[in-house]
Amino acid sequence: MADVKDKDVADAQAARKYWSAEGYTEGGVIREVDYSTQSGGLDPSLAGIKIVDTDTHITEAPDLFTSRAPAKYKAKVPYVKQDADGVERWYVGDRNFGSMGGNVIRADNNKLLGRLAFPKLAQAHPGGHLIKERLQAMDDMGIYAQIGFQNSGVTQAGSLMSLGDPDLAVAIIQMYNDASAEYQQVSGERIFNMAHLPFWDQKAMETEARRCVDMGLRGFVLPDTPERVGVPSFLNDYWTPFLEMCEAEGLPLNFHLNAAIDPNTLTWDGFGFEQTLSVVATMFSIGNAATLGNWMVSGRLDRHPKLKIGLIESGAGWVPFAIEALEHQFDEMLPSKKGLLNKRPWEYFRDHFWVTFWFEKVAPKLLLETIGVDKVMFETDFPHPTSLYPGVQAHLTDVLGGYDFAVKKKVLQDNAVNLYKLPF
Repeated sequence: MADVKDKDVADAQAARKYWSAEGYTEGGVIREVDYSTQSGGLDPSLAGIKIVDTDTHITEAPDLFTSRAPAKYKAKVPYVKQDADGVERWYVGDRNFGSMGGNVIRADNNKLLGRLAFPKLAQAHPGGHLIKERLQAMDDMGIYAQIGFQNSGVTQAGSLMSLGDPDLAVAIIQMYNDASAEYQQVSGERIFNMAHLPFWDQKAMETEARRCVDMGLRGFVLPDTPERVGVPSFLNDYWTPFLEMCEAEGLPLNFHLNAAIDPNTLTWDGFGFEQTLSVVATMFSIGNAATLGNWMVSGRLDRHPKLKIGLIESGAGWVPFAIEALEHQFDEMLPSKKGLLNKRPWEYFRDHFWVTFWFEKVAPKLLLETIGVDKVMFETDFPHPTSLYPGVQAHLTDVLGGYDFAVKKKVLQDNAVNLYKLPF
């Protein structure tokens, strides 16, 4: 893996447009929110449904690592400091590990538009990183449970691998997963953070995955193309024992906006930050069509017939076209792979994949039965830019109002309960 540093630099350069420092500086526009109209809890038409929000972000608390590190790592683990530009960022030693993530819901419940986050965590909603306040926000929005993902990039494999200290890198991942298990317990089994893995080391990955299963974590988040950081692709048997474990435990892989394409290369030079972000954010979602296609043509799903995959923060409206296109390409391009691929794209989708919607109207109103009422889940993306806030309950009653109660319950509760093996 001698080229890891080069890959890390290339990835950092590619991501510069999306994670531009401008996204975290003062500015943007505040959307005033009448919170009294947003804090009434579950709409009466949805009574009896425990809504599961399948994509939210738990901001890593500034002391997440320093409070858990054993003595030998106290001075080495990630910590937060404020830079000269007024923005708080993660550091490991003197090395900048990037922002604290997307936090655009302000402490007073108003919403920041045109930026990725407030410069300082104290400006943002405390429910971004404090469990008690998050539970209150969930109750106000009428959300019973949330599937959580990281907010910062402090646990990203490329960065951790480039530290040159494998034991420290694994320890950082373990501290993150320990914190996730705590969130789950302290929340009363309402917040379920997805586990991270040291997937650059096969043995360490399998050991940590088993530890996460034993702690009761409910799924794993992975990149679609691990080869970008010098790790074998999912075609390689490097992954087989781990995938067999996921299959046997019934725990899903989650590809959270980890499209197999880099949307940062698709925008025009000369765009301002807001213009670039608008296009890139859209293409990250649609780019999951490549993730879907990679798994379908790989033969992996035939080897692991019970493997479950969530395409998270990806939207749903693109799914029928993507699968229809793959159906066509299976006939046009893959006749020589008939011995490798035993199913058709729609069959693979229905046996292995789940998708989410949040702001969309067309997909949940008009395409739900085409995609499959067992395959679609709901999310808010709280507290990120583009999150469905405010107006959660109003949106749900609008887009699902034409369906009977059983369908609403599947989409808002049961599909997520089945995918993540939730305890309710």
